[in-house]
Amino acid sequence: MLVVSAPADTLEAFDEAAAVGRAARGDRRAFEQLYRRHVGRVYGAIWRLVGGHHARAEELTQEAFIKAWQALPDFRGEAAFGTWLYRVAVNAAMMDLRSRSAGEDRETDDAALAQVAAPLTSPGVGLDLDRAVASLPPRARAVLVLYDIEGWTHDEIAGGLGMAVGSSKAQLHRARQLLRQRLEGHRS
Repeated sequence: MLVVSAPADTLEAFDEAAAVGRAARGDRRAFEQLYRRHVGRVYGAIWRLVGGHHARAEELTQEAFIKAWQALPDFRGEAAFGTWLYRVAVNAAMMDLRSRSAGEDRETDDAALAQVAAPLTSPGVGLDLDRAVASLPPRARAVLVLYDIEGWTHDEIAGGLGMAVGSSKAQLHRARQLLRQRLEGHRS
């Protein structure tokens, strides 16, 4: 089961640099402390990237922490541990998105975009931004989340998702249009 957070009192007295050093030397308890401290943010980013699919986000979160554990001895501390870990996690999610979209062709993506342009509303159900973002086609959603929420550049997104910079910009534009249509349709 995924642990989402640690008690606040344990976080305040936490020496992250010391825990990173111990974990890099194989101390599993220190790595568990790091896991508990960062799992919420990591899971949240992955959850948005995979469109709100809890099981997939949980699986990718675990995979990201396994990769981090394996790579930790090579962590040089050039960035904060949280930043490094977050990058490992987002890269794991992007690799998953890339592998899942490898078989998709442009027509499939366009068809998916056209399909989600229809309003999501049903009687008694409110539309929120998370739900609207989750309904986007995978590549458009990934670009939107990475650019607008996570602050990545189009160059970083293009490299991570294996697409041209122009495609990243086009996907962002399309994702924003779809979100606008969804949200405007909900207000009607």
